[in-house]
Amino acid sequence: MSTLTETNTAFTRKQLLTAIYAAIVAFLAYTSVFAYRKPFTVASFEGLSFWGIRYQVLLIISQVIGYMLSKFYGIRFISELKRKSRWKTSALLIGISWFSLLIFGIIPAPWGMLCLFVNGFMLGFMWGIVFSYVEGRRATDLIGASMAVSFVFAGGFTRSVAIWLRDSWQVPEQWIAFATGLVFLIPLVAFMYLLERIPAPDAQDIQERTVRLPMSKEARRKFLHQFGWGVFAIVITYLFLTIMRDLRDNFMANLWSELGYGSKPAIFTQTETITSVCVLAILGLLMLVRNNMRAFRLIHFVIIAGFVLAGISSFLFLSGKISGALWMQLAGLGLYMGYIPFNCIFFERLIATFRIAGNVGFLIYLADAWGYLGSSFVMLSKEIFQIKLTWSQFYPNSVMIFSVIGIAGTLFSLLYFSRKYKTAPDARLH
Repeated sequence: MSTLTETNTAFTRKQLLTAIYAAIVAFLAYTSVFAYRKPFTVASFEGLSFWGIRYQVLLIISQVIGYMLSKFYGIRFISELKRKSRWKTSALLIGISWFSLLIFGIIPAPWGMLCLFVNGFMLGFMWGIVFSYVEGRRATDLIGASMAVSFVFAGGFTRSVAIWLRDSWQVPEQWIAFATGLVFLIPLVAFMYLLERIPAPDAQDIQERTVRLPMSKEARRKFLHQFGWGVFAIVITYLFLTIMRDLRDNFMANLWSELGYGSKPAIFTQTETITSVCVLAILGLLMLVRNNMRAFRLIHFVIIAGFVLAGISSFLFLSGKISGALWMQLAGLGLYMGYIPFNCIFFERLIATFRIAGNVGFLIYLADAWGYLGSSFVMLSKEIFQIKLTWSQFYPNSVMIFSVIGIAGTLFSLLYFSRKYKTAPDARLH
């Protein structure tokens, strides 16, 4: 039984060109945004520690806490976001985040923690703003996947730029973040302008994917009442994905150094580019699945496969069966097979399947808020409880444990929403 009015109309040339344009612009825009977030992590700040915790870790945790709080506030802010003047909001948020990096370069440690907190809080809203330009389209699977893999590619690419500034231009550690932002300033302005030029969803998009509207407090409460247990399973699953992803992303430089690749900055871009292309190919193909519930189920299987790949590759690495470089590649691929769908097409298809007159931002920020809370807790635990493991030991062990939990949570979500779809079709939100 289908509850979606489906159309057999193929994409017109104009629709295809719009989708390709939106995918490229969203990818490049968020890549540029990432330049203001992660490059500072290439600075190790050797010898600096406060309260028994390394300064590098304190900076990362400060930014993650700011990012986490923006996600909690963003549950309301992004879900109620109006379409007008989004570029002004973006300019203000990124401008403040970059200014905080300027102050970071001036003030002494440990006060830089406050700067990274402000930086994280401001940038935490940008994913929801950028995604609001591309949701609710028949091609959102491809566009959203392209945008989502940007932070896989951008994580490596912007760090490579930061290392190039450090090694080739002798930029001091405390100025690396600000200098990287300066390099990306003009591209960012250009791509944000091009985002504003993306055409709105057309009638066919709305017919197949529903109209996307701001969600009031009452609409959010009604949704959670209707799908509470499914949302709970999603949040738990995403929490562990965020922990795995954030640890890998924040301490990637440490991991590669421990594995013997610390002097090869290109390794960041090379491995993350391969991961980006693979994930984009997998998720982009879902655009061909027109039935929303069928696509929603397939996304669950992609996430489960990602957990399996990350967990098994970590076991093989710890057993000495595969090299560190191959493990980083496979674990990263598996991790992003699970993580990226939640940031683009998982909630997109959920809304379309149940014909919800709302927006993806509410669900993404609800999951993100708890995900970053968990990430902060794990990073603090390793330092406070002084767990005597290197990152290349601590991380793969964590991945194996979290993969088992993630598979269980994803299976529960699949069964829950499948049952909802079959047994309560008249209880959907409109």
